[in-house]
Amino acid sequence: MSGYAPAMRLALAQAVRAGERGEVPVGAVVLGPDGAVLAQAGNDRESLRDPTAHAEVLALREAARGRGEWRLGGCTLVVTLEPCTMCAGAAVLARVERVVYGAVDAKGGAAGSLWDVLRDRRLNHRPEVVMGVLADECAAVLTGFFAARRTREQ
Repeated sequence: MSGYAPAMRLALAQAVRAGERGEVPVGAVVLGPDGAVLAQAGNDRESLRDPTAHAEVLALREAARGRGEWRLGGCTLVVTLEPCTMCAGAAVLARVERVVYGAVDAKGGAAGSLWDVLRDRRLNHRPEVVMGVLADECAAVLTGFFAARRTREQ
C-alpha cells in the first residue's frame, strides 16, 4: 500500500461528504513538504454555483492562503479522481511537487488518461505523478453516487 494511503483516505472522506451534499464525490488534500495536512476540500460546484469549485482548486486555494503564498513548492496534491485539465493546470501553476490520484478519469483526465497536462514538456513546471492510490475505493465512491443518481432519475 502506498505511503499516500492515509492522505487518500482523508480525500475519500471529503468525497463522501461532497456526495452527501449532492456534489460529484471528489475529494482533495494538500500535504505540506513535511507531510502535514495543509488543506482538505470536496467538490462544491453546485452549492457555490461556481464551475471552478472543484475539490483540487478549493484545496489549493486553502493551502495557499494558509501558507501565505501561491507557490506550493514541496507540497503534494492528493485527489480521489484524476484531475481534469483545469485542475491539472492549477497544480502546475501552484508549483506543487507531486500529484497523487486514485481513480482514472478516462473521459476527462489530464494526468495521463485523455491528456497529460502534468507532464507536458512545454510547461515550465512538471509535478511528479503518482496514480492508482486506493483506486478501487475511489472509483467505488463515484460509481455508487452515479448509480444512485440514475436510480432516482428513473
